[in-house]
Order: sequence, then C-alpha cells, then structure tokens
Amino acid sequence: MNLVYEAMDKSGQIVSDSIEAADVHEATEMLRREGLFVTELSEAGMKPLASRKNSRTAAGKGNQLKNVAMFTRQLSVLVSTGTPLVQAIGALEKQSKNENWRVVVSTIRQRLEGGDSFSKALEVFPRHFDSIYRSLIEAGEFGGHLDEMLTRLAKLTQNRIRVRNIVIGAMAYPLILIVVAFSVLGIMIGFVLPRFAGLFETLDAPLPPTTLMLLSLSDLIKSYWWAMMFGAVAGVFGWLSFCRSQFGKRSIDSLILKIPTFGAIFRNFATARMIRLLGILLDSRVPLLDALNLTREGCKNFRYSELIAEAGEAVTRGENVSMVMARSDLVDPTIAEALRCGEQTGQMGSVLLTISDFLDEENEVVLKSLSSIIEPIILIVLGVLVGFVAVSMFMPLFDITAAVPGGGG
Repeated sequence: MNLVYEAMDKSGQIVSDSIEAADVHEATEMLRREGLFVTELSEAGMKPLASRKNSRTAAGKGNQLKNVAMFTRQLSVLVSTGTPLVQAIGALEKQSKNENWRVVVSTIRQRLEGGDSFSKALEVFPRHFDSIYRSLIEAGEFGGHLDEMLTRLAKLTQNRIRVRNIVIGAMAYPLILIVVAFSVLGIMIGFVLPRFAGLFETLDAPLPPTTLMLLSLSDLIKSYWWAMMFGAVAGVFGWLSFCRSQFGKRSIDSLILKIPTFGAIFRNFATARMIRLLGILLDSRVPLLDALNLTREGCKNFRYSELIAEAGEAVTRGENVSMVMARSDLVDPTIAEALRCGEQTGQMGSVLLTISDFLDEENEVVLKSLSSIIEPIILIVLGVLVGFVAVSMFMPLFDITAAVPGGGG
C-alpha cells in the first residue's frame, strides 16, 4: 500500500514523503533503517493512523498518567534484571494495547536506536514525561543507577495516581448528588410546575408568595431559556479564558488557599507534593539549585512556585532553604524545623521524603473524614430545596381543599 509519512531525521528536521509497504509496521521499520523517526503515518488519502500530535494529546488524556506509571514500573523491573534498555522498551512496545501509547513507546525506542540517550529520547513527549521525570532519568544514566531511578519514578507516579484517585473518590458522590438534585429541580420547575399553573388559573384562587415566585421563575426560564443558554456558554468560555490568563491563575491560586477548611487541605496537598519532589531530587543526588528549579516547575500553584524561587535565591546568597520555609505561611513550622535538622545532618532528601509520606497519610485521612461530613450536609440542603418546591406546588391545592365546604373534615 502507498503510505504518506512525516518523520524526523537525526538532525531534527521534519521530512514528508510517501513510501510503499505492506503495512504501517513495515513502513515504520523501513524508515527507521533509513535513520528517520516516524511522527505521522497514514494511508494515502486517509486520516493519519499514528501521529505524534495525537500521541501527545490523545494517548490517553485520562490514562496518560496511568500509562506512564505502568511503563516506568515495568521498565524498572526489566532493567533491574539486566535487560538492555532498547530491548526492554521494545518488549513494552509489543505488549502495549493502546495504539497511541504504542506510538509513544515506539518513537522512544527508535530514537534510542538512533543514538540518543534515554532522557533525550523522552524530550519528544514533554506532556507525558515532564522535566522532573527527564532530569531524574538523566541523573540515573550519568550515575549508572538507572534501575534505581526508574523505581523512584514509578513510586512517584503511583503516588500521584493514588492522590488523584483519593480526591476524585471523595468528591464523586457529592457531585453526583448535586447533579441529580438540580436535575430534579429543573424538571419540576421547567415541566411539572407549568402544568400546575394551568390548574391554578382555572381554580382562580389566591396563591402563596412562594408559589408565585416559582411560577415567575418558570415563566422566565420558558421565555428566555435561549438567553440563559447563551449566557451559560459565554460564562464558561469567559471563565476558561480567565483561568488561562496569568492574572486569572494568580487570582484563583490565591483564592483557593484562603477558602475556609478547603484552603488548608489544599495547602497540605501542595506542600506534600512540593516536599516529595524536592526530596526525590535531592536523594537522587541532583544539585540543590537544580532540584529547586525543577521543583518550581512541578508546582501547580504560583504561590508555591514563588516560594521555591525565593528559596533558590536564598541558596545563591548562602542562606538555608529552611529559613525561607520558616518565613512562609504556606509551610507548617514543624516542617521547616524538620527541614533545618535535615540540612544540619546532610540528610535533607531522606527527611523530606519521610515528611511527605506522613503528610500524604494525614491528607488521606482528613479528606475522607471531610467527605463523610459533607455528604449528609449536601443531602439535607438538597432535600430542603426539593421539599420547598414540592410544598410550594401543593400548598395552593391544600388551601383550596380546606376552603371547600366539608373539605377539611
């Protein structure tokens, strides 16, 4: 078959052409032997079957982290048993069931066979393998302990998945309750209440203020639903644009930290992540300044990024990181004190890892406890709302029944 491809040569230049081959895999191997690394390959006139762009985005948007964790864990096992790196990655490529992820692994293998180092090969997919991941791989390659570094990375990625699952698990049930309750409210106000409105008009009886309010709301929705839909869509796009802006991100990050109760929980999770990243980097013998720069890149909240940047500036002036942490309201004083002890004993990395393990366990307990408290509160609030609508709908009927002679007895 005639296949159209886009590939990268050894100098990094993009090459586009066509090739005759029996299938995609044969074409990939033929191009690899010519020193080309395939980034896009498809049958002539067809939609691309395998593209680097798709690999970066669609190679499991939801499963991307899971794929990286599985890849790292399996690779650490193979490398620790003495399997050559290229052969180990080739084995993982063959057993990959996800087509997009297979393209990622295949591209890495091809670059390794072309003479690139492992960390250099990972640079093709920065959205899968971030700067921290690549730096640790590079440190493992130069230090001759790649298997140990892969094990560390596997644990780090697994921890990220575990924390994400804890958060999702804690919030899933409350969100489901809210969605179901508001759906019921919408159906009652949008469809059930208008039917009662016709009944109320035929009875020509005075209506309670709550019923009149709900009827007005129902009429408003029926008359201007299109404007509300447009406003909702515009609001979503506006919010997303605001979140992507530098000012918006700073504002949201600051606001999150100030929310009562939830702000403290977020600080604990952000602190645990920051400390774990820094601890792994230092324990892997990455220089302190480099470790701080990489940790700053891994911080999602800009205030924590600024804190790490301030710590880096302090280190260049000859100060200790613990002094900066002690001055910040983002870090608990006991953590700063433990960090100071780690600096004095020269065991800063291991101390940080111990603290992060403790924080993760504490955060998990707090989040589960908070979830168990929030669920009944949401049920009560939503029950009151649904009950309010139901009573407002049926109260006029009760009044009319009571007003009819003999209706009350």
